[in-house]
Amino acid sequence: MTRLKLHIHGVVQGVGFRPFVYRVANELELNGWVSNGKQGVRIEAEGDKEHLTQFLLKIQNEKPPHAHLYSMEKHFLKPVGYQTFEIKESDETGTSTAWILPDIAVCPECLEEVLDPDNRRYRYPFTNCTHCGPRYSIIQNLPYDRKNTTMHSFKMCPDCREEYENPANRRFHAQPNACPVCGPHVELLDAKGVMIASGNETLQQSIRLLASGKILAVKGLGGFHLMADATNDSAVERLRERKQRAEKPFAIMVPDLASAKNLCVVSDLEAQWLASPEAPILLLERKRNIPLSPSVAPDNPYLGLMLPYPPLHHLILKEFGKPLVATSGNLAEEPICTDNKEALDRLGKIADFFLMHNRPIARPVDDSVGRVIGGRPVILRRARGMAPLPIPFEADWPPMLSVGAHLKNTVAMSANGQIIISQHIGDLEKGPALHHFKKTIEDLKSLYQITPEWIVHDLHPDYASTHYAEETGLRIKSVQHHLAHAFACMVDNEIKPPAAAVVWDGTGFGSDETIWGGEFFNLEAKSCSRIGTFRTFRLPGGDKAAVEPRRSAIGILSEIGWTDAGRIMFNHGFSESGWKALVQLCGKPHLAPRTSSVGRLFDAVAALLNVQQINYYEAQAAMQLEFLASSWNKPEKAYPFQLTEQHQISVIDWEPMLLQILNDIRRKENSGRIAYRFHITLTEMALTILADQPYEQVVLSGGCFQNKLLTELLSDRLKAHGFSVHVHQRIPPNDGGISAGQILAMKYPADMRL
Repeated sequence: MTRLKLHIHGVVQGVGFRPFVYRVANELELNGWVSNGKQGVRIEAEGDKEHLTQFLLKIQNEKPPHAHLYSMEKHFLKPVGYQTFEIKESDETGTSTAWILPDIAVCPECLEEVLDPDNRRYRYPFTNCTHCGPRYSIIQNLPYDRKNTTMHSFKMCPDCREEYENPANRRFHAQPNACPVCGPHVELLDAKGVMIASGNETLQQSIRLLASGKILAVKGLGGFHLMADATNDSAVERLRERKQRAEKPFAIMVPDLASAKNLCVVSDLEAQWLASPEAPILLLERKRNIPLSPSVAPDNPYLGLMLPYPPLHHLILKEFGKPLVATSGNLAEEPICTDNKEALDRLGKIADFFLMHNRPIARPVDDSVGRVIGGRPVILRRARGMAPLPIPFEADWPPMLSVGAHLKNTVAMSANGQIIISQHIGDLEKGPALHHFKKTIEDLKSLYQITPEWIVHDLHPDYASTHYAEETGLRIKSVQHHLAHAFACMVDNEIKPPAAAVVWDGTGFGSDETIWGGEFFNLEAKSCSRIGTFRTFRLPGGDKAAVEPRRSAIGILSEIGWTDAGRIMFNHGFSESGWKALVQLCGKPHLAPRTSSVGRLFDAVAALLNVQQINYYEAQAAMQLEFLASSWNKPEKAYPFQLTEQHQISVIDWEPMLLQILNDIRRKENSGRIAYRFHITLTEMALTILADQPYEQVVLSGGCFQNKLLTELLSDRLKAHGFSVHVHQRIPPNDGGISAGQILAMKYPADMRL
């Protein structure tokens, strides 16, 4: 006989891990105990060595599906004579290092109960077990016990308590366990906050309101959704007008996978991802002539589709029977609403009615968004179902906080060889988002009891996140934006230098104080250097060019002396005087900064092709150019370009390409062909820079690599030339990944040659 002492770190709380250990121990006739703690799960088990060896193997190989074991410290000691195996009270001492599970979709067993008229949880919207339901959105402290969640005020009834204490029940130690007798409940209110229905009548009345074209604010796991009948054009247009969202596509929720396949082309991988516990919104190719309002996703060949994930949404969709718009409950670019009173205040002029519940939400968590690129799932917005799962990466640095970028902000912390990335926070341009940003930082510090010794921020001096870092009084370090992008992809793929990096996006403050966005790096263990970039051009009006692609077009025409000819050829929606004013602006450096941005290059070409002159949402012109290029299905050659050198950096000169594009436009060449050749040319430009580099590994990062066509073309081209290409998967390629890259960048010094 001997005693095995185990300390397990990882995602082991809120996943049914202690009940699993209890059952395995009893199966193998072992005595001892298992307990949650702030550092993970501790186990002591006594028995013969053969059974203890089997115990270890079962823990590793048969663990609950949502558990992740990052380390397992084990010691064999003298037995102390345990008589039974038990689940002990949680140990609340020490510093938190246990990892928190994200909110996950309702499991099939719980959903079956919700839909079973003979079950005591029939139509109960808060049904869950150890395999599913809320986690991150209800946790207030560790260890993960009911008293440390927003469920602490709901006292379990005798039936729920019996389930909770029964080792044979899948709700054994399920902390949010509840039923209609003892748990949260829903009610329906009008826009003034007057209750008009409760209990079973709530759902039925909600369905009738949706069917009549009303807009409902529905409280879910991590916040409110604004819901409307996606087949009702009047309802969708009204929602657009009230939410101040002119053209940006709405997310659609459908009852089941069969419904998704009726609307979109869904591959096996996409179907698997849609129906996964993470249940993200997926960008899927839409079918023709589908019964949806054209206002759902104007001029877009893709739909953002998701399946219901909490029981409440399943009940709504099952009874409504048609697709619903399910967009975040907020005004444009503000954080999602979580509190009932806040929702009435902020959404009262958008929603006609409010379907609410009384389970508090500890923190806002938006829906995750993904897209399959190159046969692999790529996260574009990391939130519900994924945050705050840590990304493992070998590190020996002190605790750090990184505060990300200005747009699509996330924050991250390093602890115990892991990088913990927050949920999507949003754009730090408005007060509510900045408040959410600060609260998220305090949340992570409190939950994990981390006291950062360093704060890492973007090189841009005017970002709100930079100001926050500077005001803390802690030691701070700035990291160039695109270098952080490159390192984010390395974290995501768990690779180390040396590697080359291609980082293309819209905007990033360069070390020469110009706007970068078309960069190439060599990443080495002892130094990181910029080896390539694009020829710069002026952006008349600076940041306004991101909203008006036609400004990028004027800037690039001005660079090659084509503004007079361009005015004759193109109508960019400017008056004669407006055109001349912007041309003159290009001669004023302080009002027209120079940029190497590939994102702005996309905008310029889109404007010249008259694809999009105004962006009604971020990167709309670039997306439309991608869709146009994808419509061309014939092989094409690249446009011409040149390579020069400045200050030991290779510079891609796009002027020959642009002149040929202008010539093609003049000859009325097919615009889809022009757009496709533009994409092909970008891949050849990248290959030309990388061809003479000594490294096999290449990482692709930045917002431009949300473009499926560009990413696949460049990946295939580089692989054909022997490169090992790494693209994003778990961390977004856009600015949502910056915080993770900022932390890793602290490990490697940078020589930012200008």
